[in-house]
Amino acid sequence: MPISFNQSVIDEFRANGGKVGGPFEGGDLLLLTTTGARSGRPHTVPLGYVREDGELVVVASAGGAPDDPQWYRNLLAHPVVRVELGTEAFDVIAVPAEGARREQLFAAAVRVAPGYGDYQAHAGRELPVVVLERPETPTREVRNLADKLLEAHTWLRAQLRYVREEAQAHVAGRRASLGIQLRQHCLAFCEGLTHHHRGEDAAILPALARSHPELAGALDLLGEQHRAIGRIKEELVALLAGIEVEEPERLRAEVDRMAAELEAHLAYEEAELLPALAGIPFPPMR
Repeated sequence: MPISFNQSVIDEFRANGGKVGGPFEGGDLLLLTTTGARSGRPHTVPLGYVREDGELVVVASAGGAPDDPQWYRNLLAHPVVRVELGTEAFDVIAVPAEGARREQLFAAAVRVAPGYGDYQAHAGRELPVVVLERPETPTREVRNLADKLLEAHTWLRAQLRYVREEAQAHVAGRRASLGIQLRQHCLAFCEGLTHHHRGEDAAILPALARSHPELAGALDLLGEQHRAIGRIKEELVALLAGIEVEEPERLRAEVDRMAAELEAHLAYEEAELLPALAGIPFPPMR
């Protein structure tokens, strides 16, 4: 089967440290990998980008087509996406801009690549402008599983702190960028929490149960906490469907409830597990 045009660009990009020829030669290009909104499978596309205010920005132009591209629909469902830029690869949170912020960023994109203006004129829809926000990453050295656990907990705490601040600022009837920004960060936090707990339930907790039977009571309690936090998370995700105009007070209450339970859980987990995990090298030694 012939290789698609996109796949040939992706292969060339990865083989040449981010440099490609043809219509993209000399341009600013990145690879964006999203998770399928329905399939759950990874989906990679090459995209032009601009830098504005220190942020990476992409436009869901689809060449001026009347419908949003699939990668944009994917990131609305799964905001954590993978970016390849040159030889670097990293995860970001994809946040569509709205209102005045969207107009500012789109104007910046048109200054760099005037073709976006032509696409907007023919699309019959407002072209989404997406900011690829790179979360702050811990600077501590990871030498063992205890360090790895603290790294994950640091990310969760930072995201939850951001969501709480945004939720406190959110008011009924406000439809500006705060709505979609808060939604994307909430979903990113919830996805990260799910991934973290699944990894613990599938690997770390069973392994500790075998090697440290004295932790049996603590491990059982941690499993119960995972399930309780999971229920709160599902309620929060359901609430996000109407986040732009409905129930800001309830949203704040749910976020505060999750924050309190999660912080208590993280503190208990660290107190009980870090001593045992400190003796396990990371990455694993063969």
